[in-house]
Amino acid sequence: MSNTHTRSAINWEIGPIFRAMLRNKVGVILVALQIAVTMTVIVNSVYIIIERSKEMQRDSGIDNENSFSLTSTGFAENFNTPITVTEDLNSLRALPGVVDAIQINAVPNSGSGWSMGLKTQSGVEYDAVGTAVYMVDDHGINALDVEIIAGENFAATDIGMRDVGQVTWPDKTIITKAMAENLFPDIPYHSVVGKTVFINNDDPMIVVGIIDKLQAPWVGWNNLENDMLSPERMDFKGSRYFVRTKPGQRDSVMKQVEELLANSNKGRLIQRMRSVEETRERSYRGHTAMIKILTTVMIILTIVTALGIVGLASFSVNQRKKQIGTRRALGASQSAIVRYFMLENFLISSIGVILGAALTIGLNIILVNTFGLNKLDWFYIPIGMLALWLVGQSAVLGPAKKAANIPPALATRTV
Repeated sequence: MSNTHTRSAINWEIGPIFRAMLRNKVGVILVALQIAVTMTVIVNSVYIIIERSKEMQRDSGIDNENSFSLTSTGFAENFNTPITVTEDLNSLRALPGVVDAIQINAVPNSGSGWSMGLKTQSGVEYDAVGTAVYMVDDHGINALDVEIIAGENFAATDIGMRDVGQVTWPDKTIITKAMAENLFPDIPYHSVVGKTVFINNDDPMIVVGIIDKLQAPWVGWNNLENDMLSPERMDFKGSRYFVRTKPGQRDSVMKQVEELLANSNKGRLIQRMRSVEETRERSYRGHTAMIKILTTVMIILTIVTALGIVGLASFSVNQRKKQIGTRRALGASQSAIVRYFMLENFLISSIGVILGAALTIGLNIILVNTFGLNKLDWFYIPIGMLALWLVGQSAVLGPAKKAANIPPALATRTV
């Protein structure tokens, strides 16, 4: 009985509410537009934040927590890179706490590296599949902590020496599962072992192994897991070392390595010693900054929208004090007065969120076409609408209670 009475009361109040809204069209329109804009920004911002957070949590394929890298740059006239690299790696691998160490041309997720294109046929005019290139020796699999899921590792006899400016490539390579599937989409990845791919358009390389996962240096690249290992050491003045340690020993090993290498050869500089976690944090700073900015914007917009709703409701209460007093004198309960203003706000919010849903879809289309973002999942819109309804109802509750406390005697006052 009470539910039927409540529904009848709500239906009876809608007419007066609409008439009151029409008398204050500017305020209603401004608040509805504010709600629409807030919903548009918040829904798309939340979606972007979630997408960026997922990207930051992607598995790099390597042992992030227990790995670090550094560079060794020779400056002495008699500095011999091949001999120095061999001595350094022997010393690093012998250190207690070190699992393995390699010379490498780039570090995953570092933002800087080498890229090439691979084809499945030589001399054929079609786009090559882009790949990140990691130059490693036969310790690369263990040092990077990746797993060979098909084929085999490089042998020590496969490792060549790359000179500055060299354009030729070894005749073997190991590629990621993702790269194998992109190159040969019609066959299982394990069947790619033994296949020949072509680099530099016509230089053949035999795929001797497939690894499970390894990310490229560029965190914003769409083909992040397209990677290849090339069996090479580098005869460059600047060498980058990648070191993997036993669990929990990274920080102590980093101090030992810096001291060891600095003292072993005075003709070089040891620089940029960073953990993989720090390297990833640097590469994802753009994502982190975007998340902080969007979060701040959402909070500010929500507060401003709530204040707008409070302001409109408070203005409405002040304008209708005598009317409210009359209703109270005629027997309207405090809960009826609260319900009246809550319903009024619900109607205004509904106009705003319906418009906001259309604007949200429109903004997402622009973001997809302009910045290559993914399309917004459908469920974000109803969640956004519900959130803005709740914000509106929460914001109007204070002024509604204030209106409910207006005494019936106010109806008899002439001033």
